[in-house]
Amino acid sequence: MNILQALFFPPEQPGGVSSMVPYIQERFIKLGWQMELFSLPKRVRGKGQEEVLFETFDYTEYRGNKIVDKYIQTYRDYVWWTKMRIKKPYDIIHAHHPIAALVMKQLFPDTPLAVTIHSSYERELILNGKIKEGGPEHRFLMSIYGELEAKADQLLTVSESFRSYIGAHVKQPERIKVIPNGFDEKRFKPISHDNAVTQLITVCRLVPAKGLDILLHACAELKRQGHPFVLHIIGDGPIREELEALAVKLDLYDDIIFYGYMLHPEEFMPFFDVFVLPSRAEAFGSVFAEAALCWLALVGTNVGGIAEQIDDGVNGLLVPPEDPAALAAALEKVVTDPTYRYNLARAGWDKAKKVYSLQRVISQLKKVYVQMKPE
Repeated sequence: MNILQALFFPPEQPGGVSSMVPYIQERFIKLGWQMELFSLPKRVRGKGQEEVLFETFDYTEYRGNKIVDKYIQTYRDYVWWTKMRIKKPYDIIHAHHPIAALVMKQLFPDTPLAVTIHSSYERELILNGKIKEGGPEHRFLMSIYGELEAKADQLLTVSESFRSYIGAHVKQPERIKVIPNGFDEKRFKPISHDNAVTQLITVCRLVPAKGLDILLHACAELKRQGHPFVLHIIGDGPIREELEALAVKLDLYDDIIFYGYMLHPEEFMPFFDVFVLPSRAEAFGSVFAEAALCWLALVGTNVGGIAEQIDDGVNGLLVPPEDPAALAAALEKVVTDPTYRYNLARAGWDKAKKVYSLQRVISQLKKVYVQMKPE
């Protein structure tokens, strides 16, 4: 069977699906399957000219809106690039982004199409203050779910909570299958260490949706209580200067290290003690599973896929979003009790190895592909 994995971001893009799919490809090739990757290079912008038509709604009522116009132009660019580059048929196409999925079905209507919806672009934009809930951009992006349902032969997503979210916007939510992300355990190597001061780490894009302002306020409370720590922030983004200013205001600047962007943070994580990320929303939260495989204690918010990964008090700690006091209390537990922290980390590693192994993903995807393959 010859399968095309259609990405949006190039495979070298760090984090999430773009870094996971090449490992899926490697495993399938070892099993004797044919599998290729395809994505839109960053240099391809403003090339496509074809008109875009959707089956389930008329997008032209949203024309003139900056975000919608950019989305449509990206769709055109993906069409242009796909026509330029793909010259042979595939048995199945598995897309990992709505634009990739809809373009592939447009250009190869007879090829069975699976699409994994990995995240909610509209929720991210709302939480980051880019669009308003119920506004034209939001309505346009929500309409895409119905279009995907009409075009895809199999809808997939990465968590039960995100399936529920998508299910409210499609006609047949029971068609959606859940395959949580999987990770090649060979990438993650726990390292025995004993830090004199508890080392906290977070890895994310520096945007409002990740809740790092809440984390800084929680850390300020932790410091007021006299508990020493160092917080390492790996990642970059539009609110970095704002976060640095907040750290100064909260008298935290000497307790925090801002690293900026890092290509392979999993090589760095095993030297720390606690992974913390108080996201305001998260479809899955791959970085939690990655941190667990590095044998870090987990502290996260009770939202989306994070709450499915963490069993509160067993393999990590969950707190409500937007609650610095609750987050500070959770951090106090893991900062002041190394044995408790170790036990959480060990349980997190055990669950991640069992539930989020790449082998489990391969097995589940094989079943999906076999069921989809035309006779």
